[in-house]
Amino acid sequence: MDVKAARGVSERAQRSVCDRVRGGTVNNVCSYWLAGRCTRNPCRFLHMESPPSKPPKQSQYRHSNTWHRSSNNSVKNSSASPGERSGSECKMAKKTQTTVCQYWILGNCVRGEKCEHLHSWFCGNGFSMVAKLEGHTKAVTGITLPSGSDKLYTSCKDKTVRVWDCNTCQCVDVVNLLGEIGSLISEGPWVFVGLPNAVKAWNIQTQAELTLSGPVGQVYTMVVDNGVLFAGTRDGTILAWKSSSQTNCPELAASMKGHSGGVVSLVTGANNRLYSGSMDHTIRVWDCNTFECIHTLNGHTDVVMSVLCWDSYLLSCSLDGTIKVWCATEDGGIEVCYTHKEEHGVLALCGIHDAEAKPILLCSCNDSSVRLYDLPSFAERGRLFAKREVRLIQIGPAGLFFTGDATGQLAVWKLAGEASEVSS
Repeated sequence: MDVKAARGVSERAQRSVCDRVRGGTVNNVCSYWLAGRCTRNPCRFLHMESPPSKPPKQSQYRHSNTWHRSSNNSVKNSSASPGERSGSECKMAKKTQTTVCQYWILGNCVRGEKCEHLHSWFCGNGFSMVAKLEGHTKAVTGITLPSGSDKLYTSCKDKTVRVWDCNTCQCVDVVNLLGEIGSLISEGPWVFVGLPNAVKAWNIQTQAELTLSGPVGQVYTMVVDNGVLFAGTRDGTILAWKSSSQTNCPELAASMKGHSGGVVSLVTGANNRLYSGSMDHTIRVWDCNTFECIHTLNGHTDVVMSVLCWDSYLLSCSLDGTIKVWCATEDGGIEVCYTHKEEHGVLALCGIHDAEAKPILLCSCNDSSVRLYDLPSFAERGRLFAKREVRLIQIGPAGLFFTGDATGQLAVWKLAGEASEVSS
């Protein structure tokens, strides 16, 4: 080959390389650029989205018939091809996405507006995020606002209780405890902390401290009703402490046995009833006066994670992916009158009324989201998202509510207008 021919081959090769740099002959997107760390300039791969050769697969929720029904058919499930749909229909379909971008959560999504997933901590209308509270390093296990205080108390599996100023959203105190904290509640000026084999209590006004012994294993859940503190434990026992008029100190009044697995949820309802959800897949109904079990409710096939009293109904959720609504029967029993199915296990339930006094159910699922449902229709209002699964939801004043996830992140939310509590 002579020099002239060799030079011609070299020029053609250079033009080919230039074409590749411009994207003329290569239709591949640079994977390093997508990850935000390509250092080549020029790079032989595209640094932009290439036109897909076939229509992309749609999100499972984006065109789900179930989702359209629960959003009151705000978006129709059209059979028209993507090219036949109007621009407004396509934009509306994108707004109904219900999967948050995991790269956006980590702060490194490079697709921007072209990303097919949400770049937001929520979707839907009628609520907004007020603040995020950072500090805990493990799963949040308790959130409470003691009456008469402007402080928010939170507990975590990192063995700490944090105190937050409600005006500045800043952490003003950290209480380090010796054991992993399983639950946290307050009643009046008293704050109760569930620990392994004990309940610690302190009065935020007088600074008095008490330690209640008796639990076997971790205290997972607590509730106070008519001056009685109930605590559900790992061994399936529910302990009840009642304040003594003589000593003014809580004394163990009952040890309620019946569950064969740990008690992870407690709620009190009308007619002096206590409801307990357990790892043994059952719900037990107790008489708070006699401390006796009067009903055992079977229906769930996995751990009953949360129980909630709403109006004359009992709602329960489970890792089996269902929310069950229970009602009283004419013969004095309790039976399931409705079952709502979720794709993932359900971790927590909480209830609130909106500004128009309509009840809303907040439902935390095992896919790191919280659904907001209108009751009794279970029409979906929207979703909240977190880094990991939300273990706890707590209602606050004036339409505020709080969520805590498995990473320790706390979020403060607000419903539009005034709202009131149903139960938690």
